[in-house]
Amino acid sequence: MPQVLWETSPPMTDTEFLQFCAGREDLDIEVNSRGEFEISPNSGFISGQKNGEITYQLIHWARVDRRGIVTDSSTLFRLPNGAKRSPDAAWTERSSVAPYLASKQMQVFPICPEFVIELRSPTDDLARLQEKMHEWIINGAQLAWLVDPIGKTTTVYRPGAAPEVVADLVVRGEGPVQGFELHLAEIYE
Repeated sequence: MPQVLWETSPPMTDTEFLQFCAGREDLDIEVNSRGEFEISPNSGFISGQKNGEITYQLIHWARVDRRGIVTDSSTLFRLPNGAKRSPDAAWTERSSVAPYLASKQMQVFPICPEFVIELRSPTDDLARLQEKMHEWIINGAQLAWLVDPIGKTTTVYRPGAAPEVVADLVVRGEGPVQGFELHLAEIYE
């Protein structure tokens, strides 16, 4: 479960935040919309393997589809509400990313991905993850999935709709990732 340690006033710039995170690779550090740091331990080997499988499946599909770019949990997005978040996996339309790719220095993308996946690890607080999923949608994600190997469910979040809990072993994409299928058997093991 993350611990909110402190907030900075004024909020840190992207560069200051990245400097703060340097050398702290054993921690998952994000900043919420209030400027408070949320610090959690890394999720460990098993969750890392499950997240690798999710990212692999999304990359494999995106390479064939060619409309978007997939990023993993090391990618930091600055959302319109000021939060700095790293989803476990994300898909962003190429046209959304294109204006920022010319800058080789950019390490924090000032956009919200169209599609995000978060994976619940044993150290995660479910209520906090649910809030984070709503935050993705409020900030512009068109589709977000919370994959929960503990409960063996995936909760689907969409703008303007209540979250939908799915207990199937295959979750099918829609909207920006129409045609993508996430196979969950290995992830739920």
